[in-house]
Amino acid sequence: MNAQPARSLMTIGDVLGLLRPEFPDITISKIRFLEAEGLVEPQRSPSGYRKFGDADVERLRFVLTAQRDHYLPLRVIRQHLEACDRGESVPPLGSPKPGDPGTPQRRPRTLVAADTTAEDPAVRLTRRQLLDGAGIDEALLARLEEYGLVRRAGAHYEGDALSIARAAAALGEFGFEVRHLRAVKAAADRQAGLIEQMVAPQLRRRSRGAHEQAAETAREIAALSVRLHAALVSAGLRESLDR
Repeated sequence: MNAQPARSLMTIGDVLGLLRPEFPDITISKIRFLEAEGLVEPQRSPSGYRKFGDADVERLRFVLTAQRDHYLPLRVIRQHLEACDRGESVPPLGSPKPGDPGTPQRRPRTLVAADTTAEDPAVRLTRRQLLDGAGIDEALLARLEEYGLVRRAGAHYEGDALSIARAAAALGEFGFEVRHLRAVKAAADRQAGLIEQMVAPQLRRRSRGAHEQAAETAREIAALSVRLHAALVSAGLRESLDR
């Protein structure tokens, strides 16, 4: 690592402040974790404090973007970074490199599988499209179905199954197993039940568009609930990490 002028080096708190506007969920613990995984190697001061340069920040931004926007596992991100460090020409993020021994060989991903998100639940996916789109294997999908996180509607899966599978795969990189996600599923089911109770009066109306209005209200409540949940988790983690 090339030496950088001392004035250009930043503390881990400085880095957190730079990245948080773009990645609100970033924490000092997450930065330390990525360092432990070898994805970033900050310098150390004589007293042992981490010192980050601009290149380190850009490397962290790359990793966080790859996780958030492409749901890539750390193993694949690490391979991409190592290839860049060697000066090799690498494909765009999310495009597996044919013949790469570290990349499972799968059928080409279809456009619908690669681009579908939960915002388009009307899209229907085959099992192969779901596997390819989420970048998971049959074993993981079977466990997601076993624990009720993903359900098949006839011979197809709805669009939100892709978001669930991608998130579960990304969490797996942090050591989460599917059984650990049962509590998340139970909480989501309880929240959905509560929202259904809130919009039930709208659903009982016989006026034109009542169902559409109820669906819009439910979506708005769900979005607020997700924001509240994220804020509560963040607050709880901050309290526990500051002890």
